[in-house]
Amino acid sequence: MNKLSVLVVEDEININDIIKHYLEKEGYIVYQSFDGKNALEVFDKHNPNIIILDIMLPDILGTQVCKEIREKSNAHIIMLTAKSDEASVIEGLNIGADEYLTKPFSARELVARVNAISRRISKDNENFDNIYFFNNNELIIDCNKYEVKKSGKLANLTATEYKILLTMAKYPNKVFTREELVVCSFGYDYDGIDRVIDAHIKNIRQKIEDDVKNPIYITTVYGIGYKFSGESR
Repeated sequence: MNKLSVLVVEDEININDIIKHYLEKEGYIVYQSFDGKNALEVFDKHNPNIIILDIMLPDILGTQVCKEIREKSNAHIIMLTAKSDEASVIEGLNIGADEYLTKPFSARELVARVNAISRRISKDNENFDNIYFFNNNELIIDCNKYEVKKSGKLANLTATEYKILLTMAKYPNKVFTREELVVCSFGYDYDGIDRVIDAHIKNIRQKIEDDVKNPIYITTVYGIGYKFSGESR
């Protein structure tokens, strides 16, 4: 049985209960919140692996909840939004969301997303013996702790940002297309906008590069995609 935990933050009781029901059938531990303030309290108490977070909440916006969670955790955050335009999606990713799901959606689709995330978490946990060092230890990717350090300080990457960086760092100087990074980050069944990778790359650079305009770790290969250019120890 799956032992990962999920926090469902949705003010519509019926929707929240339906999501809880479907996830519990899959074996997840499910916590419920119906407003932003309580969501933050539940998160601090239980530290769930995955958060399903509606943007429109009765007290504070889900975007603010997302920001506060992201300041202290790299738990995977799925934003629920009624807006499907690319600008809204990019905005959500820039504040720390890992992916989005547009309303209305089916509970089965949401569960499929959560299951895909669960598989990636389990696969990542198989790599616990690996620690990667780059540029005279200026950048360290520690798979034991599932964290990244830049110049000795913790770079607070989201789960998706971490996955993208780790995938690229394993294959220095290999050029990845956006489509390849979508597959490694979200899975083959992802049907979103592949340009969201650009937003994730931008966020990663802000956290690990000294000069985002002249990056030395993640460089752009114009017309194709990106590659990791860090020098391993």
